[in-house]
Amino acid sequence: MSGGTERGPIVLSAIMHHASPVTDRHLRIEVRRRVLSPERPMGQPVAIMKSRRLSYLVRLALLIACLGIAPRGSALERWFYVSQNLWVDQNVTNLVALMQRASQAGYTHLLLNDSKFCRLATMDAHYFQNLGVIKQAATNLNLEIVPTVFPFGYSNDLLFNDPNLIEGLPAQSTLLVVSNGLASIQPDPPVTFPGGDFSDLSRWTWKDNNVVEDNGTARVTDPNGANARIVQQLTVRPFRQYHISIQVKATNFVVAPQVAVLAGNQALNYNSLGVQPTQGWTTHHVVFNSLANSTVNIYFGVWGGTTGSLWWDNATIEEIAFLNLIRRPGAPLTILTEGGVPLVEGADFSTLTDPLMGSVPYPGVYDVYHFPPHLQLLSNTLTNGTRLRASWYHAATVYDGQAMICPSEPATLNLLHDQAQRMHAAWGARGYFMSHDEIRVLNWCAACQTRSLDAGPMLADNVRACAAILRQVNPGGRIYVWSDMFDPNHNAHANYYLVRGDLAGSWQGLDSDIIVVPWNYDTRAASLQFFAGLGNRQVIAGYYDSDPTLVTNWLSAARPYTGISGVIYTTWQNNYSNLEPFEQLVAAYPAPGLWLTPRLLVSFVGSQPQLVLEGERSHQYLIEQTPDLSHWAAWTNLTANHATLTFPLLPPPNGSQFFRAACLQ
Repeated sequence: MSGGTERGPIVLSAIMHHASPVTDRHLRIEVRRRVLSPERPMGQPVAIMKSRRLSYLVRLALLIACLGIAPRGSALERWFYVSQNLWVDQNVTNLVALMQRASQAGYTHLLLNDSKFCRLATMDAHYFQNLGVIKQAATNLNLEIVPTVFPFGYSNDLLFNDPNLIEGLPAQSTLLVVSNGLASIQPDPPVTFPGGDFSDLSRWTWKDNNVVEDNGTARVTDPNGANARIVQQLTVRPFRQYHISIQVKATNFVVAPQVAVLAGNQALNYNSLGVQPTQGWTTHHVVFNSLANSTVNIYFGVWGGTTGSLWWDNATIEEIAFLNLIRRPGAPLTILTEGGVPLVEGADFSTLTDPLMGSVPYPGVYDVYHFPPHLQLLSNTLTNGTRLRASWYHAATVYDGQAMICPSEPATLNLLHDQAQRMHAAWGARGYFMSHDEIRVLNWCAACQTRSLDAGPMLADNVRACAAILRQVNPGGRIYVWSDMFDPNHNAHANYYLVRGDLAGSWQGLDSDIIVVPWNYDTRAASLQFFAGLGNRQVIAGYYDSDPTLVTNWLSAARPYTGISGVIYTTWQNNYSNLEPFEQLVAAYPAPGLWLTPRLLVSFVGSQPQLVLEGERSHQYLIEQTPDLSHWAAWTNLTANHATLTFPLLPPPNGSQFFRAACLQ
């Protein structure tokens, strides 16, 4: 291993874990990484922390070196990802067989997900018996299970517990008019599609030439890679809820058509339309919030279509009220007279809810459209013709119903505490994987906006809170998280889906003890460099149902950085056909010795200090100590049976103690 100085700081942190309640304190300093050859002397020790709870000073030193070891592929942990319903016995049988196969191939970790992890309180004894079978199999096979928790971004499973915790968009000052004891929406202003029956396509704002009139419909046939769209520009009110209905027929139409609602460069609708390649005339629905916009362009079409035929007919649009109405403290419902007098729920009008919101076919599932509820009045003073103004928040989903939970509502934090406690009671895992991933709706509801935070600082605060919960439940345990929402090279930027504000700075919530899992192949070099610069260790998610040989490009991009501790076989298609070839590629890769660099920390459980070594399983580590930074002596020499090892510490006689570590083989 060649010597030299790497660019970029490494952030070393020490964490003190106290008895209930747990408080994490971080003291960080930056030093230059120094890579030493076996012939060079050990590097200068680094003072890491001082505990105000102790009468003596504990200092820690980290030797940034890996002595006497040739590069070898076994430096890396090998993970594989499984998402499965563990209540079903056959699924458990299949999983155990897969675990046996993976262990034989050389895998060390199982990243395990089940939607039921978010609702363990509803699970019966049978489910926990199945978990016991899996845990015992992992013990027998020397596999470490890392369960997933905290699904921020794909939050439907967590929202099973309370669908009203979904992040919502604001509808403001919608006009209602009283008639016979009901307050119904009055379009303000009326909105319609000129030529919505498609009998005269010239009434549309514009269209592509390959969209043609066909017996009172708009038809597209064999676009051969071209876009084929017909567009109407409409005037709308800001922050209003609108519903589009469209009839669609298709014959062998390969590329899925869409209804896109655009305001400048901002898309207001991301839900899939759900058109089948071949179908008879079927009515499809789109719902969008105009947000701050007064003009929208609505596209009916296909982008990059190939073959087949598609027909559009009977397009309608209407302003609506109370569809997928959210009811929680941070998403208030307000009904005012036009004179500004507030109405009282339960006195002036009946309790208003949408019973179908987030509940069909089961809690946590949100449909695009159903008939919304009506506002029923109780006060006799609200006579026919009375004009009211309503403001509320409604659920917003992306693609095929992806929902995001509100990070600011106190009830969300309660759910996270409950999940962490139940998961640790069930699994007792050494580490947990936080599922922050593709957060596409954020920072709109009152609970979020009253905090006056941009999206990035809000997410940073959330991930800090999540990590604190895990450290309280599992002191000293490892914490992992997906990279994308904390990576400026990936999703941590402005103008991301329906996120209000800029996600920049979200990474400031990641302390250096959180292990980041980068997964975007296209930005791999920049992403690896970014998180290495923050001082975070990294586990690479390097498969994603593509060519397994691409993992070598990931590993090559990671060569300059310490803290590369593993690689994940990440399949979203339950495709394990490349499980063995993937592992063989990783094992054969000439890994640089600096990937084996260990890390030392000091943690406290109550008042008891302990030394924590983070390394890799099956490698030999030497820890040395000194009271004066001059005379070093071996403190322990061992082969790690786990990736994280802890050692109790006793107060040194002279009040100071320094440590350093190296991987020997």
